[in-house]
Amino acid sequence: MPNSLYRILCILLCLSALGLSGCSFPGVYKIDVQQGNVVTQDMVDQLRPGMTTRQVRFIMGTPLVEDTFHPNRWDYIYSMQAGHQERTQERISLNFENDLLVGLSGDFVPGASRDEQIMGTRQQAEPEALETYPVDLGAPLGTGE
Repeated sequence: MPNSLYRILCILLCLSALGLSGCSFPGVYKIDVQQGNVVTQDMVDQLRPGMTTRQVRFIMGTPLVEDTFHPNRWDYIYSMQAGHQERTQERISLNFENDLLVGLSGDFVPGASRDEQIMGTRQQAEPEALETYPVDLGAPLGTGE
C-alpha cells in the first residue's frame, strides 16, 4: 500500500511541475518579440512629396502591407513586446497619386525626432535656410542620369 501511495504522490508532483513550467513563473526569461518593418525617424525625414514609389522603397524598404483595395497606400507596421512588458506598436501610412508620394500619416512626424522632442535639443533653423516644396529631387533612382 505505501508503495502505491508514493507512486501517486510522484505522479502528482510531476504533473504539477509540468503545469508550472508553462506559466509565467517568476524569474523565467521571455524573449523580445519584434515584428514588422523597423522605421526610424531618419528614414521618415528623408521622405519628400513628389518622390516616386521606387525612391520611397529604397529609403523605407518593402512595406509590410500593400492593400489590394488601396494600391496607392503603403502601410509600415512595427510591433515590439519586450519580455514581460506590454506590446507597443508604431505605424506609418504613405499615400501615392500617379506613382508619386503625396502624404503620410501615422505615429511619425517629419522633421521631429522623438529624442530631440524629449531633450529639447532641436536647433531652430534660420528662416532663409528652410526648404520649400517642391524640392528638386534630381534623376529618379537607377536611371543613371
